[in-house]
Amino acid sequence: MNNELIFKKSSYSAHGQNCVEVADLPYGAAVRDSKNPDAGHLPFPSSEWTAFLTSAAIGHRP
Repeated sequence: MNNELIFKKSSYSAHGQNCVEVADLPYGAAVRDSKNPDAGHLPFPSSEWTAFLTSAAIGHRP
């Protein structure tokens, strides 16, 4: 079984800018610094990740 996480950078990220990468977890999502990926990641349970995405979407509305 392969336990390696597959991190993705947002398509909204500009080249060379500070950003985070996100990987799917069976129970939520993992977030890490794209410029320092060896520092590890922060796991978030589904409820917290969904609340974050909802809040971000509401704050990003025109």
